[in-house]
Amino acid sequence: MRRRATIPDSERVVGDPEKARQRTFDRAVNLLTYRQRSITELRTRLLERPWTNETIVDEVIEKLKYYGYLNDEQFARSFAMSQLRQKPLGKMALRQKLNQKKLDRETVDGAIEKLLEEIPEEEIIDRAIEKRIRLKGRPDSRDDAKKFYDYLLRQGFSYDLISSKMREIASRSIDDEIG
Repeated sequence: MRRRATIPDSERVVGDPEKARQRTFDRAVNLLTYRQRSITELRTRLLERPWTNETIVDEVIEKLKYYGYLNDEQFARSFAMSQLRQKPLGKMALRQKLNQKKLDRETVDGAIEKLLEEIPEEEIIDRAIEKRIRLKGRPDSRDDAKKFYDYLLRQGFSYDLISSKMREIASRSIDDEIG
């Protein structure tokens, strides 16, 4: 789907401000029924239309915040949680995905911090490791171990956490061979 660029306020023509306000509000509610959005994301989508302007969009956003339909902190937490439900991701990957939603740094950091209090990153990496082993088996060569390590890095886990988990996997493999 091609998106239209945001139209500068100087080129906008708002004939009936009350009608434009209602159309903008209806469009905002419609966009929010499909999925939750960040305030910046919604503002951008609303300003794609020529029949509204920044003043009207700001009023609509304030009204939606007042009604509780827009809350960046809540959006960030639920978005991060849904990402983790789909696929085990590390702190860095979650931060990147949240930044793509045009959220400010404090909101992103707060959401990740609260999420990692509920589900520690070590628990998340364990899920990623279990899944990878289930699909590809334990790494039995240096090349396999490197691929496994690179996979975990791409999932956004820290170098230190991956290193300690890879040592655990290696020691378990040795224990399995001996026992």
